[in-house]
Amino acid sequence: MKSKEEKIYGLIVFIILIVCFIYKTSIVDDIKKVSGDVSNVTTTTKKVVVDGELEVQFIDVGQADSILISTGSHNMLIDAGNNEDGKKLVNYIKSLGINSFDYVVGTHPHEDHIGGMDDIIKSFDIKEYMMPEKLSTSKTFEDVLDALLEKELSYTVPKIDSEYFLGDALIKVIYVGDETNDANDSSIVLKLIYGDNSFLFMADASSSVERKILNSDITSDVLKVGHHGSEYSTKEEFLNKVNPKYAVISVGTNNIYKHPKQITLNKLNKNNIKIYRTDLDGTIIFNSNGKTIEIKTIETDTNG
Repeated sequence: MKSKEEKIYGLIVFIILIVCFIYKTSIVDDIKKVSGDVSNVTTTTKKVVVDGELEVQFIDVGQADSILISTGSHNMLIDAGNNEDGKKLVNYIKSLGINSFDYVVGTHPHEDHIGGMDDIIKSFDIKEYMMPEKLSTSKTFEDVLDALLEKELSYTVPKIDSEYFLGDALIKVIYVGDETNDANDSSIVLKLIYGDNSFLFMADASSSVERKILNSDITSDVLKVGHHGSEYSTKEEFLNKVNPKYAVISVGTNNIYKHPKQITLNKLNKNNIKIYRTDLDGTIIFNSNGKTIEIKTIETDTNG
């Protein structure tokens, strides 16, 4: 049986956790009140005529995710790596002449996706920040909320099937999870369409989410493989529906999870999908003119 002191200690810890949760919830409510309604959301079934070039960079941030999308003067960032990647990401993105973002997305509140996000928020002008409703009690998540408050920037929880324009590129919201237990399945899943070319960004969504979106518009040329190529994502039925030519796995060298899993690689190879990996290829850059895609890989000082 527990001693009286142990019971008291346990009660104190429980009360502290409850207070922390209430405090963070209050901060979230305050952030939502900073600015008004979003006016950028659109819905269209028409094919968008493109003029120029789209660039999608899967930035090497080790065992983490960060994707930079640019077309003309319009920029978007999906995730921002681990905590130690933040300043390196800022330096790299600024070296490209980018000082502002139309959209920044924190797909879900795990450190390997929003770790460097506070540095991004503090360092760039951001028109709209998106994230799911899923909350976290982590210091990393708190740092993101504090950065949003400091910049007086509200956040948006995008709705499934909503659409956003990034210049001539169309961003479709395929899924936004409300999973309370598994943060991975709260991931925001996005499809990017540029002329005849398309990209599907799965964040860390598992096979459970894959099943839910099978009837959605997910066929794409490029698949950002879910959850760093783990065995919990990229099931056969889903892969057949997406039918990508290229797959990108954002993963760290010799990571402790042993990602990507061989079972995932086998499925990609079986379907003759060209695989790119940040641990082997560095930063992977896709350039599209709306009809064809060119790919190159470069080394970047972005993995902290």
